[in-house]
Amino acid sequence: MIGDFPHPLVGPSSKERKYDRQLRLWAASGQQALEESRVLLVNSDGSWGNQSTGVSGVVGVEALKNLVLPGIGGFTIVDPAIVTEPDLGVNFFLEQESLGKSRAEETCRLLKELNPDVEGRFYSKSIAEVLQQDPNFLPQHKLVLVSGPVKRSSLEVLSTASQALGIPMLYMRSVGFYSIFSLQVPAVFPIVETHPDPETTQDLRLLNPWPELTAAGASIGNLETLDDHQHGHVPYTLLLLHYLEKWKESHDGKVPSDYKEKSQFREFVRSSARTNNPEGGEENYDEAVAAVLKSLNPFRLSSSTREIFEMEECKHLTAESADFWIIAFAVHEFYQKHGVLPLPGSLPDMKAQSADYVTLQNVYKSKARKDVDEVTEIVRNIEAQLGQRPIQILEKDIEVFCKNASHIKVIHGRGIPILNGEAQTTLKVVRGQLDNSESLISIFLAFQILDNVVTGIQEGEYPAEALNDDAVWNSEIDRVLDTVTAGETATVDDAIRTGIRNATQELRRTEGGELHNISSLSGGLVAQEALKVLTRQYVPLDNTCIFDGIRSRSDMYKL
Repeated sequence: MIGDFPHPLVGPSSKERKYDRQLRLWAASGQQALEESRVLLVNSDGSWGNQSTGVSGVVGVEALKNLVLPGIGGFTIVDPAIVTEPDLGVNFFLEQESLGKSRAEETCRLLKELNPDVEGRFYSKSIAEVLQQDPNFLPQHKLVLVSGPVKRSSLEVLSTASQALGIPMLYMRSVGFYSIFSLQVPAVFPIVETHPDPETTQDLRLLNPWPELTAAGASIGNLETLDDHQHGHVPYTLLLLHYLEKWKESHDGKVPSDYKEKSQFREFVRSSARTNNPEGGEENYDEAVAAVLKSLNPFRLSSSTREIFEMEECKHLTAESADFWIIAFAVHEFYQKHGVLPLPGSLPDMKAQSADYVTLQNVYKSKARKDVDEVTEIVRNIEAQLGQRPIQILEKDIEVFCKNASHIKVIHGRGIPILNGEAQTTLKVVRGQLDNSESLISIFLAFQILDNVVTGIQEGEYPAEALNDDAVWNSEIDRVLDTVTAGETATVDDAIRTGIRNATQELRRTEGGELHNISSLSGGLVAQEALKVLTRQYVPLDNTCIFDGIRSRSDMYKL
């Protein structure tokens, strides 16, 4: 009779193999967030100017491509344009057979070929028509991408509606060798998984150890009695705990507090290493010495976490409060009680015997688990007090928050920057950059001028030939500069005016048309910010990025 054989190891699923690299970046939770997202791309807003060279809609499609590949749930393309010959030269998601057909339909069809798991829809009409016919259209989406130019009126409607619904929006423009994109997120946009440098997330608690860690430090006993192999494999955290106790014996029970004392303590630890160890030095002592300055610091609350604790949303909870704020309130209660945040529980790699390292690792993990349990209990009590909450906050969400509590962040969203007399913050930033010869703000102003001209053409203020009319461009340059300097005594000198004219000349040179390589690169940058927003991981742009393909430079501005 054949005996029972152990079950074979289960390998990765087809989805895990397909998305292996990105799962390493944002894990299963991030992938799930992507798969539950539908993205709207508004790729143009009707005809304007010389359509033989005008709108090509490349940057939006390139951005969407980079969201389809990692597996968003679905997308919708709104684009009233018909495919023309110039489109075929710059848009890789069109083919010869697409000529004369709906650009929305053709790009949708070819994008869907990249990933059969992603569902795609299209509308061959303007966004204004779609919104008018279906008031519930916009709420179906988790992110809005707008690839300009669109009418100012349409952009403002989209921006206002997205802000009211709490839907993030990215407005992008790519013309010639220049591109620009701006991110609009809700006024309060919290992020838990900011993915800081791993070294900054390690909290060893050497200055205020809990009983189990103190016991682990005492368990190594008398170092002098250890043989060379054991002495060279004591984990450096336990070495530091051991020598801290010795230091306190001769310093009235006080730990090293300033740089001078920490330097003395570091030399004290270094002098205790065995220089004649036959195993070739003691790497664990080297690690201990290197860790002194960064590990022996009293706990301090980060400015971003403190800001969150002091926000009204955290102080005053209601039944409608988001999960984030309820957990933040609970973590604040924990901090008020203990003077520290929940322990992350991670332990850096170090020279040690495997069994000793695992034992120490379990000490940290066990403490982190207890801290999470305590915060969870506070959360449950809050939920009971608030009532009327249909779904209990998941314990995994509480655990993730506790692990990242030192680095949580709230982005205070701004709108899409449009230069007008009401945009005081934008105007202030622009004015501050005008006399900076290295600033790319002239490109931002050039795009504002182009959008003014395009809007004028679309709304009948200017003829279609206005793109080649020096008088129209000079008039718009003067109008934008008047807006920037309104109410200010400062004047715009010739050098600044020349810089803006040079920037607008690049946009005029291509008559608003795109270069595929610039739009492809820009689409990648836009998609990167879109992924941050959709997964609620990493820290997104705040709020405008300008790319100069001539000098291969980019800058970010809070406009």
